[in-house]
Amino acid sequence: MKNVLATKKGIIGVGIAIGILASLLQYWGNPANMGICVACFVRDITGAIGLHRAPVVQYLRPEIIGFVLGSFIAAYAFKEFRPRLGSAPLVRFILGVFAMIGALIFLGCPWRAVLRLAGGDFNAIAGLLGLTSGIWIGTRFLKSGYTLSSSHKTYTSVGWIFPIIMVASLVLLFMNPEIPGEGKSGILFYSVKGPGSMHASLAISITVGLVIGFLAQRSRFCTMGAIRDLILFRQTHLFSGLLSLTFAAFVVNLILKQFHPGFANQPVAHTMQLWNFAGMLLAGLAFTLAGGCPGRQLFLSGEGDGDAAVFVIGMIVGAGFAHNFGLASSGAGATPAGMIAFFIGLISCLLIGFTMRETI
Repeated sequence: MKNVLATKKGIIGVGIAIGILASLLQYWGNPANMGICVACFVRDITGAIGLHRAPVVQYLRPEIIGFVLGSFIAAYAFKEFRPRLGSAPLVRFILGVFAMIGALIFLGCPWRAVLRLAGGDFNAIAGLLGLTSGIWIGTRFLKSGYTLSSSHKTYTSVGWIFPIIMVASLVLLFMNPEIPGEGKSGILFYSVKGPGSMHASLAISITVGLVIGFLAQRSRFCTMGAIRDLILFRQTHLFSGLLSLTFAAFVVNLILKQFHPGFANQPVAHTMQLWNFAGMLLAGLAFTLAGGCPGRQLFLSGEGDGDAAVFVIGMIVGAGFAHNFGLASSGAGATPAGMIAFFIGLISCLLIGFTMRETI
């Protein structure tokens, strides 16, 4: 049976659906211009389980759980669940760490970059230029023979591990609701102010996550892949989905009066344009070397890709480092430690790109 969602019209439809749902999540309670942000939400989960103690960004985001489980359901339903691993997992872990650090210098992943723009945050322009530049650098490595080698088929139970972790996380969330006013449940940490305290209801969040996970797995939606394919092959298939997401979010934001154009006073954003650019350059390069944006890594994890799961674990560790060591930006801008981390990350990613080529 033909996969309609993987066609040109299908990917456009998926982009529209994600854009609408992202803006509605903001309307239903998620942070402004952050209806969906994979990096920010993984960061919040990291705080919720106590791996960092920044009190304003701690919440076990159900959307992330839904992304993995929605992809898992789709993969099983359409016989695309293929457990595999073994493609340079340690390197993927390191790339996940630096991708998260870069994203938190900018304050958002590629998903949030386009959603910030759709909400009127013009600081996202520098971030998107940085993302494109990082992906462009990554494509130079791809053209010169860069590869993390092939993964290999493994036991079915290995592919179940990450989805099972997500189910366990959902159970943990259900069983440990926030104690009002205390910022914790006894086990989980909850923000009582800041972006971590802003969220749609659990039912809405998990439902939207499941829907997006299902649609994205079927359509192969990927923000990094959209720009990579445009640069490498002049293909607009995935890019049309990214454009439709941005346009749909923009229209819904206008309707809901969530569009506030400008540079200053944007929510969870800063105006240091050089570091908006630099943060996303690092993230874009890491995503390209790893083979997918953070959303795509979650969807691949749901369909049994153990290497993608390792990348996500790297993002969790990166989020912990970013907040425990003062690498993450704030509304005041990038930090000196974050600037140093950028150069360490950039050099590390370049070394990975230069040294892991089959033809030089």
